[in-house]
Amino acid sequence: MSIHMPMTKGAGFMGGYLDALALVERLHRLLLDVIKDEFERVGVLDINAVQGLLLFNIGDNEVTAGELKTRGYYQGSNVSYNLKKLVEMGYMHHQRCEIDRRSVRVRLTQKGREIRDVVGALFARHAEGLTAKGVVDAQGIEDITSALKRIERYWTDQIRYIY
Repeated sequence: MSIHMPMTKGAGFMGGYLDALALVERLHRLLLDVIKDEFERVGVLDINAVQGLLLFNIGDNEVTAGELKTRGYYQGSNVSYNLKKLVEMGYMHHQRCEIDRRSVRVRLTQKGREIRDVVGALFARHAEGLTAKGVVDAQGIEDITSALKRIERYWTDQIRYIY
């Protein structure tokens, strides 16, 4: 049995849901473009936006590639490849885990921390600009984040119930 759902904008909840899905996807792509533009502005030309976001999200932690993959921030990119390139270019240290020799732990070098700081400063400027221009306030961000977390939990539950 096939159910046809109208795909037109404004078709009730379904239309709003589809608009929200498209917006989340566009926002992620825009985030990468914003990071890329910032890198060009400050003269960072040897890494891409996904690699910069990886460095930002690792921060002061020491993590495995598997941990980064399970966080799911880098869909559509090859995390292992990007980590390997970041190590080769001197942005990260890597070391085999003493307990599980198959696992590699990575952490930022000074060069990597400098990129993390560039991205962090960019995000701080944006946070300040969003509030200063009245785009969204703290309560608005809290509401958006809360709604997105509920959707994330719902989707996670849907994946678990499939298997």
